[in-house]
Amino acid sequence: MDLPLELVERCRAGDRRAFEELVRETHGAVYGLALRILGDREEAEDVTQEVYLRVWRGIKGFRGDSSFGTWLYRVAANVALNALKARRRLGGIAAQLPEESWEEEGKVLAKLEAERLESLISRLPPSQRAVLVLRDIYDLGGEEVARMLGISPGAVKVRLFRARQRLRELAGGEGGGG
Repeated sequence: MDLPLELVERCRAGDRRAFEELVRETHGAVYGLALRILGDREEAEDVTQEVYLRVWRGIKGFRGDSSFGTWLYRVAANVALNALKARRRLGGIAAQLPEESWEEEGKVLAKLEAERLESLISRLPPSQRAVLVLRDIYDLGGEEVARMLGISPGAVKVRLFRARQRLRELAGGEGGGG
């Protein structure tokens, strides 16, 4: 997610119009990340809104040590993981998979497989889920994921290995064969 540095600087200066543009440019990516971590559309919408509140309040503190996109993904991942932890503390609710209407028959199987994968991912521990989503779905590098989550690159590798291993176990347990 590459944003013009000038846009980020205008946001840091308190320009509301620039912030609205930033939200338009990044909303899909932030919502998508929240949805993948949480597995629930309404909760992902709430988390996305919370992310932008935190970004608005904290953007002046963005130092540029990493790209703005990395910083934004880190905020989004942290807010989503906190929401997931809160959900579990409150007794937990089953993650609901997105319900989308698909017109073409060929897409139905792809949708079912995607839903199955989303369901399996939702069963991973939050720390593994976040690493897996950022590395394998968002295709971010290990160093970038480590910075975003505030962990070491070695921890990213370990969590990713364990997440993939657990997904294989879960898939096999459902008769999917991996």
